[in-house]
Amino acid sequence: MKDLISVNQIDEQKFYQIYELYKDYRDRYKNGETKFTDLRGYSILLPFFENSTRTRTSFELAGKILGADTINISGSSSSVKKGETLYDTIKTLEAMQADFIVIRHYMSGAAHIVANKVKSRVINAGDGTHEHPSQALLDAITILEHKGKIEGLKIAIIGDILHSRVARSDIKLLHMLGAEITLCGPQTMLPRHLEQFEVDYITTDVEDALKDKDVAIFLRIQLERQKKVFFSTLNEYSIKYGLNQVRVNLLKEDALIMHPGPVNRGVEIQSELVYGDRSVILDQVESGLFTRMAIYKFLLNQ
Repeated sequence: MKDLISVNQIDEQKFYQIYELYKDYRDRYKNGETKFTDLRGYSILLPFFENSTRTRTSFELAGKILGADTINISGSSSSVKKGETLYDTIKTLEAMQADFIVIRHYMSGAAHIVANKVKSRVINAGDGTHEHPSQALLDAITILEHKGKIEGLKIAIIGDILHSRVARSDIKLLHMLGAEITLCGPQTMLPRHLEQFEVDYITTDVEDALKDKDVAIFLRIQLERQKKVFFSTLNEYSIKYGLNQVRVNLLKEDALIMHPGPVNRGVEIQSELVYGDRSVILDQVESGLFTRMAIYKFLLNQ
């Protein structure tokens, strides 16, 4: 396993290997060991052809903590703007002898194409509406850290399922780990051929979806990917599908509220609930750092 392109590459054994690496880095870091040498002498290129704050910063910081040299490349400043193809861009970068390429791209399948063409280890940091494997790993680890297990948990994923690479990766990984998955969103935002999704229940009623759940994962409305109108207004969406003070009480008392970020406050989640008592959104961000350190180490060991 040279690359991490899809959560389909992760079985239960590999997940727990990554989790053990996560725990090791987290514990050592919190005990004051803030610099490591695991990737000393290695180089990491981060070509991001879509906007990102959390993912790019997390991957870059994870690499730096592990001792690697990191180079950021944004789509707006790359030769892609001059007409260069993705393949030519990556081959040019590989000629610089990069050990890792962490790529985000607006085209589904881009990371897979790159991984098949270069010798570097490739990590998919999000490709179109396809997958976001590191987000799924950090989500699963966040749940595991708080709940002590994933198997048997009732998890609702709510929002723009159609355009969400996070949803696709979360569904695959959490199902593999034994969770019971409910999907919820407007009918216009639920993908066709839902039978291909390994979920236990699908509904357009958010209150039905939230009832007695252990975890609720809310997804960002991805207006930048929408080529047509899927709902009349953001206010209408918030009224029908947003988490508010009434709906939060439908969850189990110890339920977790999650969101991959950035949150559209007052749309997906009422503002005062974003960092409320049940929210683990900031925990997801922290988990992301140690998860991505673990991913680097895991691939290096393969």
